[in-house]
Amino acid sequence: MSSPLAAVLRRDLALARGGGGGLGLVFFLLVVTLTPFAVGPDLALLGRIGSAILWLGALLATLLGLDRLLQADHEDGGLDLMHLAPASLELMIAAKIFAHWLTTGLPLVVAAPLFGVMLGVGPEATLKVAAALAVGTPALACLGAVGAALTVGLRRGGLLAPVLILPLAIPVLIFGVAASDPAAETAGPLGVLAGLALGYAVLGPFASAAALRLLRD
Repeated sequence: MSSPLAAVLRRDLALARGGGGGLGLVFFLLVVTLTPFAVGPDLALLGRIGSAILWLGALLATLLGLDRLLQADHEDGGLDLMHLAPASLELMIAAKIFAHWLTTGLPLVVAAPLFGVMLGVGPEATLKVAAALAVGTPALACLGAVGAALTVGLRRGGLLAPVLILPLAIPVLIFGVAASDPAAETAGPLGVLAGLALGYAVLGPFASAAALRLLRD
């Protein structure tokens, strides 16, 4: 059973290295770079809202790469092979979600402290943002898999998937920003964020697999 899962993981990581894997990080950088031009050069203001800017940029960057999650498998017949694999479809989807997070979510977590410095966010706040992103971005990846599975057979599905999952991503954004607040106690919001991540981690593979089975039927 581990061989098909490892093959899916290796294939998705190789595809991400081949192109598109760094697009989310570039978009994240653009959001952080352009926001001061819209808000103004007030460093105190940027420092106060910097955590929210980082989280919003991370959310949008995550939504940007949803079309790469399942579209290539749909086009080259990989989804049919996943249905026939000895491993369960839910585990195969979980492996794809993990690969997607490694190539999309993890770079955002690593880059967040550096981008926080660009916004004038303090060291304590940037560490809190990175910790919250490390907990929250897997939840966004799981939600993204559901949206990608629901729209994989549709034209312009890559544009529709973010619209479908955005309402479910709002709680992750709210508690992620609250867990990044340097002036508040963050244990409570971080715990809620972890609960959301665990819930979406269970929901994501099963809901995505159910959608793909309906597509095949």
